[in-house]
Amino acid sequence: MIDCAAREKAMVINLEFIRAIVTAEEVLLLDPLMQEVLPFVDQLRQHLPLRSLVGGNGEHGGDSNGVKQDGSPGDQVPCLNEATGAEHELPFEFQVLEVGLEAVCSTLDSSVADLERRAIPVLDELTKNVSTKNLERVRSLKSDLTRLLARVQKVRDEIEHLLDDNEDMAHLYLTRKQAQNQQVEALMTSAASNSIVPAGASLPRLNSSFRRSVSIATSIYLDNDVEDLEMLLEAYFMQLDGIRNRILSVREYIDDTEDYVNIQLDNQRNELIQLQLTLTIASFGIAVNTFIAGAFAMNIPCHFYDIADGSFFWPFVGGTSSGCFVISVVLLGYAWWKKLLGP
Repeated sequence: MIDCAAREKAMVINLEFIRAIVTAEEVLLLDPLMQEVLPFVDQLRQHLPLRSLVGGNGEHGGDSNGVKQDGSPGDQVPCLNEATGAEHELPFEFQVLEVGLEAVCSTLDSSVADLERRAIPVLDELTKNVSTKNLERVRSLKSDLTRLLARVQKVRDEIEHLLDDNEDMAHLYLTRKQAQNQQVEALMTSAASNSIVPAGASLPRLNSSFRRSVSIATSIYLDNDVEDLEMLLEAYFMQLDGIRNRILSVREYIDDTEDYVNIQLDNQRNELIQLQLTLTIASFGIAVNTFIAGAFAMNIPCHFYDIADGSFFWPFVGGTSSGCFVISVVLLGYAWWKKLLGP
């Protein structure tokens, strides 16, 4: 299951081997000690500020089920704005998402590179020698390719789904929503501290001012400005699209090799059919000669038997054999003329 969904105060990431819960201040990983997840953890430690990762006794914070890594909402990295050419800050949650997408894309790219290295010698060997062993290797290669293509397609489809829905992307702005909530709470606290008034006539005016302030604070952050996330997702979408195209190129190479092998097998089958036709024509000539010999071998009256010196035997045998040979040659010539034989 590939998913990247927003919750009220967190973002749930489920991409390949990466399963994490990201808030505006921290990221919680599931099974951080897995072999596939360790490079992602190292990249997080390199790219993100560390706070409570190490406890006071020198041990790592968190438990065996997750790694906790904190950063404040202000812990952001610069991101270039294409419209203005100026740098602005990328929120903490998008830093985590970027590192996760980078780790997933790197793993998929490495898998595709291994697949390409395996495919070329296997397919070249198949073109030279069509054997059961080589066919089994190609079958295994196609199975791995199909599974890898499905993995890439799932991640690519999830990113495409996010890019198609600006509302879903807006919900992923956890830092922005947290700042909005903090501002609303500050306004409510300020309004509560000023709620004691001497006269009841000014209370409606105070409530109206409070509602207007809350409305302004809410409208500041509930917009659909998702340019940062859109640029981030588009970059990795293009990278995944390139990986997918490489897999499709390998599959096309396999299909071309299979077509070439089928052509070779068809050619060999045609050669066998031609050989079978030649043997059939030769067998027909021999069968005619055998029929004539068998007919004269029967004990029936015939004036040829009256020739005592046997001078007629060899000319007769030579004549019938030559006649059968001529019949066979004529049939072979006809088959050649009809292009049933020959190259």
